[in-house]
Amino acid sequence: MPKIVFLDRDTIGPSVTITRPAFSHQWVEYGKTAADEVAGRIADADIVITNKAPVRAEAMAGAPNLKMIAVAATGYDVIDLAAAKERGITVSNVRGYAVNTVPEHTFALIFALRRSIVGFRQDVIDGEWQRANQFCFFNHPIRDLAGSTLGIFGGGTLGGSVAKIAEAFGMTVLLAGRKGAGTVKPGYTAFEEVLEKADILTFHMPLTPETRDLIGLAEFRKMKKRPLIINTARGGLVNEADLVTALDEGLITGAGFDVLTREPPAADNPLLKILNRPNIIVTPHVAWASDEAMQTLWVQVISHVENFEKGTPSNVL
Repeated sequence: MPKIVFLDRDTIGPSVTITRPAFSHQWVEYGKTAADEVAGRIADADIVITNKAPVRAEAMAGAPNLKMIAVAATGYDVIDLAAAKERGITVSNVRGYAVNTVPEHTFALIFALRRSIVGFRQDVIDGEWQRANQFCFFNHPIRDLAGSTLGIFGGGTLGGSVAKIAEAFGMTVLLAGRKGAGTVKPGYTAFEEVLEKADILTFHMPLTPETRDLIGLAEFRKMKKRPLIINTARGGLVNEADLVTALDEGLITGAGFDVLTREPPAADNPLLKILNRPNIIVTPHVAWASDEAMQTLWVQVISHVENFEKGTPSNVL
């Protein structure tokens, strides 16, 4: 009977029904698993399910029965794929589950910042409205989305969904080409042209050695329209210290981030020091986490485990 070890149940919201595979199996579940606990917990596992608990070469070496790793996420940087391939371990991830939740969260951040919802809400709490001498006041800028330009970095499923929503609001959409590319694919716009023309920039791409610090101070200085910066993809795509500098120098209008370079953030993360500003919103990596999306994710995880057991693995990396 195969033993299935789920390393980090607490990374999936409590609203999700954790169904189990239909075939006979032994199920072991942990709320959280630290990196140094992984090897011991998977030593006799046949199948491992993980979201953020890392499964590296050393842990695989000590798990002779391990045949499959199911990643309860799209990003798979927590898995040593080279080691898995060497040992014949199948690795599957989930895809497409966040096609609604991430774009909706992206636009929640855009609307909140573009219309200064955070600033006005705080003003009302602080009594500004009561002290105003007319029916409204104008402490913060309010800008429409219609007629503005949205630059999208990452033209996959999520970027495409964001583009459709933007077009419905009457926005012009520019899909950014690769940084430093000599040619631009049809339907895309040169990277630096997007920096110059966009009122809002949003990121929907994986973090790789090529995309780390994709946006730094040099890029901020090329942004002619002082855009909003929205990141619901991966921390590290935008250099956080340079982002704060760009805000301080007025190179950008504001920022909405759902992801940071380290999660939970270190105490010295520069964004934590400016959270009281009305043009800054940081949410705790929850863009993916609507109830509907998380349940869809889990159904897909279990389907991959069942498909592997049948000899027809799916979403193999």
